[in-house]
Amino acid sequence: MCLSIASLLLESNPVHKKIPVLIHNGKPISESMIILEYIDETFEGPSILPKDPYERAMARFWANFLDVKCLTTIGKALYGKGEVSDKAREEFGEPLKILDNEFKDKKFFVGDDFGYADIAANLMAFWLGIGEEASGVVLVTSEKYPNFCAWKDEYIHCSQVKEYLPLRDALLAHFQPRFQTAVAPK
Repeated sequence: MCLSIASLLLESNPVHKKIPVLIHNGKPISESMIILEYIDETFEGPSILPKDPYERAMARFWANFLDVKCLTTIGKALYGKGEVSDKAREEFGEPLKILDNEFKDKKFFVGDDFGYADIAANLMAFWLGIGEEASGVVLVTSEKYPNFCAWKDEYIHCSQVKEYLPLRDALLAHFQPRFQTAVAPK
């Protein structure tokens, strides 16, 4: 029997009923960061988590920080309207200050090595700029957050990332009409 994609999703992730879901050896694994750790532990190659237990804990801490403090706020700041958007923009400044300070003397979250927390921060490094340009809402400037912006630039040009990022112009062309529709008067 052939399952539809929706049926397969519900069967594979009955708790959250959303993507991403990785099905490996017929078994589903849900949630981005859990999938990332599963891939890191299952397949050969250099690990994305540091060997040192403290640095590994810090990488997980920053991944969680990004998830809890940044993702929802970014969405509200870019897609929200009026007071909701204004409040989210103001709220987003606090985690940005923390991140800017964190990158004061290093290239990536855990020193000079690209890894787990940096992958978790893909939304901040790559997608945020596309969202800002498509929506016309500026959340981050190099004048206000120089260390964070230096990290974003390092991330986008990092050899482990650069060739795998989607084409920015194509994404911008895809998202601009969505933002224009969202803010068009009805």
